Amino acid sequence: MKEFPGVFHVYDTTLRDGAQQEGLRLTGSDKLRIARMLDELGVGFIEGGWPGANPSDTAFFAAAHRELELRNAVLTAFGSTRRPGMEAAEDPLVQALVDANTEVVCIVAKSHDEHVFRALKTTLEENLAMVRDTVTHLRGQGKRVFVDCEHYFDGYRANPEYALAVVAEAANAGAEVVVLCDTNGGMLPAWVGGIVAQTAHVGVNLGVHCHNDTGCAVANTLAAVDAGVVHVQGTVNGHGERTGNADLITVAADLQLKYAWPVLPEGSLADATRVAHGVAGVTNVAVSGRQPYVGLSAFTHKAGLHASAIKVDSNLYQHIDPVLVGNDMRMLVSDMAGRANIQIKGEELGYDLADRDLAARITDRVKTAEMAGYSYESADASFELLIRDELGLSREFFEVVSWRVLTSNVVSAEGDSEAVVKVRVNGMVESLVGEGLGPLNALDVALRRALASAYPKVNDLELIDYRVRILDQGHGTDAIVRTLIDTTDGERTWTTVGVGTNVIEASWEALHEAYRWGLDVLLARSDR
Repeated sequence: MKEFPGVFHVYDTTLRDGAQQEGLRLTGSDKLRIARMLDELGVGFIEGGWPGANPSDTAFFAAAHRELELRNAVLTAFGSTRRPGMEAAEDPLVQALVDANTEVVCIVAKSHDEHVFRALKTTLEENLAMVRDTVTHLRGQGKRVFVDCEHYFDGYRANPEYALAVVAEAANAGAEVVVLCDTNGGMLPAWVGGIVAQTAHVGVNLGVHCHNDTGCAVANTLAAVDAGVVHVQGTVNGHGERTGNADLITVAADLQLKYAWPVLPEGSLADATRVAHGVAGVTNVAVSGRQPYVGLSAFTHKAGLHASAIKVDSNLYQHIDPVLVGNDMRMLVSDMAGRANIQIKGEELGYDLADRDLAARITDRVKTAEMAGYSYESADASFELLIRDELGLSREFFEVVSWRVLTSNVVSAEGDSEAVVKVRVNGMVESLVGEGLGPLNALDVALRRALASAYPKVNDLELIDYRVRILDQGHGTDAIVRTLIDTTDGERTWTTVGVGTNVIEASWEALHEAYRWGLDVLLARSDR
């Protein structure tokens, strides 16, 4: 295991590079909220944006100077070297970096000779002078300076002497860290490690900034760490242009848990899952379920073989304790489930299924149902009802006598559908009509009205999501339909599943189960 270098930077660029992701736009308020979350995670540096380049970033730094109090992180302003043929002291964009009132400034510099010629349209010597002049000027203004060498790895492969000369120029001018950037994201770990090792002799602290175009951003970052970098850049949830940047939470967790390096403050890694999902709530880009460490499926088990082993020792099929990153283990119930899956999932829901015969009966019921199209891995409430039925715990709050629904192409103020639901409650039969937009809405209104007199708390229930999937698509219009409904009482949310030969039949079953489980939560459990 590589020895901890003593000083190590975890540098976040979600607010700047991450915000370049397609469809992602952050307001100044959004950026302040995310910055506070990043500070709670314990990153060392937060790159806030490019002051002077656009008014919103300039406004953000002004607001941050007034309002943002950071305990762990240092806010950093991003910019560029001065323009060709101009002194750094005369360049308004360089002055905007000074005016941003940050302790640290990170400037991007060209390190690929072709980019100097074709993008900057200047000479190699002038580009070196731009690096030297800008770093020297900012250092003279009392700033700590980091230099991002754009396209460094591609530039090194094309012209290693010049790429190294840019690093040396930045170091000699007083840069604290020189960051080697895989701007196009085309590198592989062995290439990154080799180039970092060849650059290390310059004698300056090196960092790395990787994009994910080969799917190797995290691996490339770790390869650079192994080769000697002491500064890693990335974004929360891997946000960024094209395929994104290195996921900084994955990198930090790898370094903290696998290298045993204290790269984040003690205990703060336990906030990783909360922060990842909190940032997703602001960006409106959901965390991938399969995202390492913090995804919903990161510690989820489906195969019966896994569950049997986990019953003996949870670490047999988990590389870490999920609590270390603020996540949790989940057990899925599906046609791949064995008795151990059912027992563990039952324990999660509060039921003792240690009896082997009982667990086997429930397992057989699940497998039979899933063969018919049901899916319990995302419908915990329906699975719990199945357990309660098997244990004889279910309470019959109501009995459905019949239901029917009509829909029309004419949309009135009440909607386009009408449903009639007849239920027996406490020995009395109620027949109520409901109107709504679509058959499910009409059925929901009718069922709620039929139950409300006996169980007023059903008015607290709200359907918040509804998903339909066609099974056996090759069958065309006679295919089996599966629906999932999410329901909430304002405090808890549960999911139920329905299957039928048409979408209305499947939707009714999921709706019926949603009310059954909701009444059990609101009434039966309140009696305990």
